[in-house]
Order: sequence, then C-alpha cells, then structure tokens
Amino acid sequence: MNAGDAAVCVADVERLAGDLLPPDIRDFVAGGGGDESAQAANRACLDRVRLVPRVLTSADGADTAGRLLHGTAAMPVAVAPMAYQRLCHPDGELAMARAAGKAGVPFTAATLSSVPIEEIAAVAGTLWFQLYWLRDRGLVLDLLARAERAGCTALVLTVDVPVPARRPRDMRNGFTLPASVVAANLPEGTGSAAHVPMPHGSAVASHTGIMFENTLGWDDLAWLRGHTGLPVVLKGVLDPGDAVRAVEAGVSAVVVSNHGGRQLAGAVPSIVALPGVVEAVAGRCEVLFDSGVRSGTDVLRALAYGAAGVLLGRPLLWGLAMDGEAGAGLVLDLLRAELREAMLLTGCADLSAARTLGTVLL
Repeated sequence: MNAGDAAVCVADVERLAGDLLPPDIRDFVAGGGGDESAQAANRACLDRVRLVPRVLTSADGADTAGRLLHGTAAMPVAVAPMAYQRLCHPDGELAMARAAGKAGVPFTAATLSSVPIEEIAAVAGTLWFQLYWLRDRGLVLDLLARAERAGCTALVLTVDVPVPARRPRDMRNGFTLPASVVAANLPEGTGSAAHVPMPHGSAVASHTGIMFENTLGWDDLAWLRGHTGLPVVLKGVLDPGDAVRAVEAGVSAVVVSNHGGRQLAGAVPSIVALPGVVEAVAGRCEVLFDSGVRSGTDVLRALAYGAAGVLLGRPLLWGLAMDGEAGAGLVLDLLRAELREAMLLTGCADLSAARTLGTVLL
C-alpha cells in the first residue's frame, strides 16, 4: 500500500511526508522567516473568512474549469515556483511537472530548479517560468531566452526577495544542499556556495545573497518587458499602490503573496491584502493569490475575494516527498474534489458564480 492511500486531505499528506523526510529538509520546506508569525497569520486569517452559501440556485454540478492567465486550466490553480524539488524526491521537478500536466494546471519552473528548464519542458503541460533577478544581467538574458525556447507561456518575476530573510530553522540546522542537488539552470559552479556548510547559518541563503540583485526597481521591470515577448506576472505584491504601478508598467497579472511567510515575519497576511489589490487594479490585470492555501475551500475563499486563481506551494512538496508524481497528483486531485464540493455546497455552478459569493470575516 502506498503512503498516499492513507491520505484524505492535505494535512494527512503533510504528516506522512514529514515522517519520510530528513529533519533538516522537512524544516527547509516547512520553515518561515523570523518567528514564523507570517505563516501563522496567513492560516489564521484564511480561517476567519467565512463563505455565505446560496440555495435554490438550480446549479447542475460544479464546473471547476476556466481561464487562467490567457490559457485554460482544469481548476483555477497553478503550481507555485519552488526551488530544489529534488530535495523531496529524486525525480523532483520532473515528477511535479508531470503531475501538473495530468491535472490540467500550469506548472511554474523556478530559477533555482534542481532540473534544467529544457528537461522540464519535455514532460510538462502548460509551463510558466519564474525569474529571480540575478546580479549578472547576462544570466538573466540567458534565462529569458531559454524559457522562451522551452515554450513557456508566462514569465513570473518574484519581487519580494531583495535579501533572503533569516530562517531560524535553517540556521540552527546549518542547512546545506546535498551534492546531488544543484541549481540546474545556472552555470556549473555558480551555486557552489549552497553546498558549503556554515556554522549557525544557511548555505542556501548565503548562495541567494551572492547571486540575487538586491536593488531591483521599476526601471528594471521596463527593461525586462523590453527583452521578452512573454506576458509578465509580478509575484510578491501586497500594497495596492504597487499593484497600480505594476498595471501601469504593463504586467499581465500580479500575485498577492507574502512568500508563504518565508520572508518578512511581520508582513500582512496575503488574504488580508487581496481585496485591496483587487479593488486597486479594477480588472486591468489578473490578480492571483498564494500563501497558506491548504484546501479547495481556501481556493474558493480566494475566488470570492476577487482572485482569478491561486498558486499552490508547500502541499505539493509534501505530496512529492510522500510519493513522487503520484503524491503530487494526489494533492491536486484532493484540491479539485474539495473545490468542487465547496462550490456545490455554496450553490456555485461555475467559477463566475464563485467570484460573486458573499463572505463574512469572523
């Protein structure tokens, strides 16, 4: 019997995966920035959002399919960009991309993927590429060209990591990448710092600090748009004014995200920031949401608050660790079943109805 046979919700998957992973890798996946209060707040605030069901709607079934960032998806979910997935399973991003393709949702390949973008593209369905802005602009141009050649349909620029936050779990563990896991999209040797142990420090964070540009500005976004034909998504937006400026800069979407609580410990919970961003952009670009999503009901909460869809992160890493492609696929199947049930129980026949649901904040 596979471990996944005992899982009927994401919490089960997390528990089973946690039993399988080495403690330092489990902490790398689960941990957050500072005192991890942003993670706790993400979850607490999502739980405070209560949906107001409708009755007698004559809804015949619940269709979870719709459009997401100029494409179609079986549900309003995309796989969030997550680094070094071979930490959780030998197949890493290849398994995750295959699971996403079978589930009919986009997969976002990360700059710090442990599998090259070209290999991911060979097995993926809809593919997006996430860009971290590197100090070497030549490497940025190289990544853009490779993403376009690989058939990516969107570029997701992460903008909330000017510096990597202190993550106490990783620091206590002296977290270091094993030799078998590398930043496969970067030239050989550029990721060596991530493999050098640091007493009371994270080698992964050290590598990030060395490679990432920490003075990214709006002019750089304009430069980026001038060097790619892909639609640009800005990930890590919490301030409505920043969202407006992003629209004016020509982005196709923003992702309301506090990086899953892995950056600023005192950051506003993403679900709290979401309505203000939706109001500010006023339909001029898509608004996606992430941070804290653990169920189909959470997806419905985000839709009711005006999001076009959500990005799913940690639960998929737990699934990957539990049973590779099958485990990640199970998580996506669970999420779609829960979303469909939540839509039925609130009288929503489709995603358009879901986006007009009433909410109450406890």
